[in-house]
Amino acid sequence: MFGLIKTWKALEAKGIMGINRRNADYVLKYNKRHLYPIVDDKIITKQRAIEAGIHVPEMYGVISTEKEIEKLNEIIGERNDFVIKPAQGAGGDGILVIADRFEGRYKTVSGKIISHEEIEHQISSILTGLYSLGGHRDRALIEYRVTPDQIFKSISYEGVPDIRIIVLMGYPVMAMLRLPTRQSNGKANLHQGAIGVGVDLATGVTLRGTWLNNKIAKHPDTTNAVDGVQLPNWDGFMKLAAGCYELCGLGYIGVDMVLDQDKGPLILELNARPGLNIQIANDCGLTHRAHAVEARLEELKAKGIQETPEERVRFAQELFGHIRPAEV
Repeated sequence: MFGLIKTWKALEAKGIMGINRRNADYVLKYNKRHLYPIVDDKIITKQRAIEAGIHVPEMYGVISTEKEIEKLNEIIGERNDFVIKPAQGAGGDGILVIADRFEGRYKTVSGKIISHEEIEHQISSILTGLYSLGGHRDRALIEYRVTPDQIFKSISYEGVPDIRIIVLMGYPVMAMLRLPTRQSNGKANLHQGAIGVGVDLATGVTLRGTWLNNKIAKHPDTTNAVDGVQLPNWDGFMKLAAGCYELCGLGYIGVDMVLDQDKGPLILELNARPGLNIQIANDCGLTHRAHAVEARLEELKAKGIQETPEERVRFAQELFGHIRPAEV
């Protein structure tokens, strides 16, 4: 019992945020319930982002009913690659990534050959709500397939690495790069076996990683070091994330983004209940950073000032950066 109390005190001192505190002090406090559909439905998120001039993967089409599955050929057209995903899916489930065509069939990103009928069956499963939050009927989204920037080639296994930034009231507080592995079947999902790598907010340089809740220094498939990698266009990612507060109105979110080799930073989706593994990847707690942002908000409120996304990014980088630009 004494050991547990000692561990709890050590975590508390380090500012480690637990799920109860996240839910009570941040999710429930800053996320109004009626705004959840904006982030829980990828189609609504994408439409809002497009209206706001924020870059997202191009949407080719939406299938809402069994009858509309007939439109699949028309939506796909002559494209060789595309992604099909449930609008209200979670954890990467139900996503089908087509990388090429082969002899009248399709080749998935993992190399599996599937038929047109199998794709239609997958869409039908999406519509029934098999992958949706709460099992409700869903819609299928067909969109542009992201091609990862070449910088990820040595530290990722298939799939598309993504970047998650936790944002509190428009202030980025912590970032993580998620790298697919063989175990995660090429998906950037930590629960399925992807790697989470901390990212310095000031510079965009990667820190140590976490894999299956263990700290690691190398990718298990490529054996290359995951730390010390400079992510390109980092300030662009930070500004995108900060601007998502105005986009959705939710105060505590996880912003998931990708770096496409041709189109640059793109927003994939927003999450109203972001996980807490990001703290392991950064070897740092969220609580102290969240308190610092809340103190900043109180200070600005007393002065009647509201900061722009650029100013919020500057504040976060100055306060929460591990590595200063001069040290890189």
